[in-house]
Amino acid sequence: MIAVLDRGQAPPVETSDILSRVSASRLNCFLTCRLRFYFRYVLKLIKPSTGPLFVGRAVHNALKRWSKARWLGQPHDAETLKPAFLTDWILSQQEEPVEWEQDEEDKQQGKAWDLVDMYLRDTPIPAGEKPEAVEVSVEADLPGLPRLVGIIDLVRPGGRIVDFKTSAATPQAAQAIHRNETQLTAYGLLYREATGDDTSGFELHHLIKTKQPKLVVTDVGALTEERETKFLRLVESYVDGVEREDFVPSPGLHCASCEFFAECTLWKGGGA
Repeated sequence: MIAVLDRGQAPPVETSDILSRVSASRLNCFLTCRLRFYFRYVLKLIKPSTGPLFVGRAVHNALKRWSKARWLGQPHDAETLKPAFLTDWILSQQEEPVEWEQDEEDKQQGKAWDLVDMYLRDTPIPAGEKPEAVEVSVEADLPGLPRLVGIIDLVRPGGRIVDFKTSAATPQAAQAIHRNETQLTAYGLLYREATGDDTSGFELHHLIKTKQPKLVVTDVGALTEERETKFLRLVESYVDGVEREDFVPSPGLHCASCEFFAECTLWKGGGA
């Protein structure tokens, strides 16, 4: 084990839950930095949300409303969705406070809505297309490994999975696919468990937070045996690391946006 804070030894690790279930977000956190994983999922430290994270969630929630409205055959234009967006913006901060810089909230709220408005105009999804599924929670057994859990944003007809992303810069296709491969593979396995069929493919819909917002759609092929094998190997590594309580930091560029940077600097490399 590790000693991370000035109060001496770290508390005992409770690993039953994190060894019984795994999600793509939990797996990606562990693979990026095991100490960050420890703070978030073992110690369960709670941190105020940052502005960029909150904007991403606000956009995601608005697009969830849009998808559900289409699924239910309800109005889903910008005029209908904006009042709900503004209400959600307020209510979400009651549950998850945000540390805004001075005069920053109104600016970020405007940027978030501009992204949603842009997507409603530029989406490649036909207006009359009814989703196959929206924000569906699914679980799947993995052979000899923790149970896989996840929520799929949107499934288009024919089993085509869409995942929404917000980004400050335009992604290159190859890098976007590589960065999101773990998550998309998890979705493919979950879809197979839920339907008995393989997904026909994936789409990454990146909403870019440039001065003039834009949409970049990256097409990703169907789930392959190679991707599935890689995913299972990653989960095996996750199980091995958690069982050994191998929660060490991984310094890098991602540290600049890590909510646990202060706690990480107190880590001394010792054992409990």
